[in-house]
Amino acid sequence: MAGSVVPRYTMPLSVSFDHRVADGLDGGRFANHLIEQLEDPCRLLL
Repeated sequence: MAGSVVPRYTMPLSVSFDHRVADGLDGGRFANHLIEQLEDPCRLLL
């Protein structure tokens, strides 16, 4: 299947935070962590 187009489900995700409280790097790390958790829902149960 390499190079072929296959349908898949996607979910838009946006994160907002106050730059006065948190740095953009922290927001990016949080978003990446959230994405990792959502990509493998079984990890949420552990």
